[in-house]
Amino acid sequence: MNQNRRSFIQKSIIAGAGLSLIDPFSAFAATRKSKMQLGLVTYLWGKDWDLPTLITNCEKTGLLGVELRTEHAHGVEATLTANQRADVKKRFTDSPVTCIGYGSNFAYHSADQADVRKNIDDTKKYLQLCKDIGASGIKVKPNGLPADVPKEKTIAQIAASLNEVGKFADDLGQVVRVEVHGKLTQQLPNMKAIFEQVTEKSVKMCWNCNDQDLMSPGLEGNFNSVKKWLGDTVHVRELNVGDYPYQQLMDLFLGMKYDGWILLEARTKPTDKIVAMKEQLEVFNKMVGNR
Repeated sequence: MNQNRRSFIQKSIIAGAGLSLIDPFSAFAATRKSKMQLGLVTYLWGKDWDLPTLITNCEKTGLLGVELRTEHAHGVEATLTANQRADVKKRFTDSPVTCIGYGSNFAYHSADQADVRKNIDDTKKYLQLCKDIGASGIKVKPNGLPADVPKEKTIAQIAASLNEVGKFADDLGQVVRVEVHGKLTQQLPNMKAIFEQVTEKSVKMCWNCNDQDLMSPGLEGNFNSVKKWLGDTVHVRELNVGDYPYQQLMDLFLGMKYDGWILLEARTKPTDKIVAMKEQLEVFNKMVGNR
């Protein structure tokens, strides 16, 4: 009954936030044709909101999923006590907003093996945090390929690290989401090379909408080369800003019947972030309803 009530509230809020702004036929098409949902990364638009404010603003705007970026005002960190973790979990359980996970900066590409080990160990600490607060996983990243180390060695090191944290995540029922990120590593052929050595099923790729996605063989070719590893989160910037072909990307996700979260990692600084979030939901609903 609680789950049914939560689902009803979520749908009602989405309707209230979005349907008044857009063509109802487009909204119906989006609901009918796609299970993708638009959520928020606390990158710029949510970085200064404490947790109650963040949840409230997500409710107001219909962005009913959130990835908690590291070291932001929400204060959800591994230093929380057991009681504080339980409180965070309850706040989300009592709301229609889903805590998708934690957006970390942990990476495993360094030539310094002590640094790699620290990043692995810290990832495990935050995976436990995600478990405790009712989230489903953690976002990690590669951040490059050191120039003085053979590329193949670094790729193998990243994959081995992901396998280690992936096994730990699987034991907790969590997901490791690897953001397509970093100089050289954000090129899809290099991400593909990493994932060809990843054996843990709990390790998934988080598409990140980089300009490098458009390098030869183009968006569709790069997308198809890695789509079997795509997980339940995608990072996008403002859907109506810049030259990235977001409509084509949404069509590709629609084509594979993707049912994950499209997470807004906004870069601009609007005067009214609530209005801006509602606008992005409007654009998103039109995009996924265009077929």
